[in-house]
Amino acid sequence: MSTLPKATLGRTGLEVSKLGYGAMELRGLEHFARLTAAEASALLNGVLDHGINYIDTSPDYGYSEELIGRHIAHRRSEFYLATKCGCPVEPPDVPYAKRKPHSFTRENIRAAVEQSLVRMRTDYLDVVQFHLSPSRAVLEGHDSIAELEKLRAEGKVRFIGMSGTLPELPEHIDMGVFDVFQIPYSLLEREHEALISEAARRGGGIVIRGGVSRGVMVKDESIIDEYPEFLQAGFRMRRRLWHETKIEDLLDGMSPVEFMLRFTISHPDMTTTIVGTANVEHLKANVAAAAKGPLPRDVYEEARRRFRAPA
Repeated sequence: MSTLPKATLGRTGLEVSKLGYGAMELRGLEHFARLTAAEASALLNGVLDHGINYIDTSPDYGYSEELIGRHIAHRRSEFYLATKCGCPVEPPDVPYAKRKPHSFTRENIRAAVEQSLVRMRTDYLDVVQFHLSPSRAVLEGHDSIAELEKLRAEGKVRFIGMSGTLPELPEHIDMGVFDVFQIPYSLLEREHEALISEAARRGGGIVIRGGVSRGVMVKDESIIDEYPEFLQAGFRMRRRLWHETKIEDLLDGMSPVEFMLRFTISHPDMTTTIVGTANVEHLKANVAAAAKGPLPRDVYEEARRRFRAPA
């Protein structure tokens, strides 16, 4: 029996594990290792065997959707499946830098959803999120939401979400149409902390990404060079913040990744945090950490004091 805590994903009513699985590391391109069939099967079935029931992916993530379909489609009733739209509809082996721009036309949204259904060998997607935080003007200009609503009426999509960030996130919340918000947040990245609470107050389910900041605080700084250039400055800033802030007395035997994960779970308005890995042992460690639940209240508040949110 799983020991992972669960929570209700906002107005969707879905009961999801507070630790989800982010499937970007199944991409198999650039610095993401290409897993063998045996490795991918062990990892994805391990995700489900450990009680994780929320899996997030994207057409942008190389071979991720295909591996999900190949290895766990037969267990579809055991997990909720979330993906993205607005992504270019291309073969999975196209490198990120060579992919076409994202497009939020109704035609491209439908094409992406239909492609995801085929790749993941499923009849429906629990959550489809707009990728890369398109503005309200872009969505309204393309009538983008209407296409997802049509797909929902056809039974191919259950709930509509937004993978949103500042500066667009407040207008996304005000639109009142999104059932789920995927928002970046961690001890080292607290810019959206208050907006998480506001989105939850309006009935949205909150999916946190970046909750352990991809472990950048424990990785050698040189490895950051392997990530896409647009991510590197943020990674270096967060790594520097971790090392410049005295926190050893708060760890109490926890690894930095465990502390970060439990800090994220401590946010009272988050529902689940998607953490990615291609390593079965790291998966087990993440599950063990999440099973311990939130940090003690005094430790959580002290960590918030030391790592102050931007003004």
